[in-house]
Amino acid sequence: MKSLVYAVIAASVIAAPIASFAQSSQQPVTRAEVRADLVKVEQAGYNPNRDNITYPADIQAAEARVNAQQGTAVASVADTSGYGGSNGGAVQSGIAKPMNVDGVHPLYFGR
Repeated sequence: MKSLVYAVIAASVIAAPIASFAQSSQQPVTRAEVRADLVKVEQAGYNPNRDNITYPADIQAAEARVNAQQGTAVASVADTSGYGGSNGGAVQSGIAKPMNVDGVHPLYFGR
């Protein structure tokens, strides 16, 4: 009988965190909330119909303006992570230079 009581107690202790996790207070975002957010971002200067390659920077800048207007400044992930800065990246383009400048040689040239 004691082992049954211990088993029930152990099972309830293990199940308690699972039940509390299942009852998360986060509700899904409604369609009206998404539309309202889009209107706020558009009023801050973002144009979703524009075809540009700087989409992340544009939307983040517009969201920062909205947050500044509402007084809810949110730090970016890079600022709060504490692990180095962001790498801007680099692009190099051009023509590959041949190794030998005296012309193209067959595969077994000089052997």
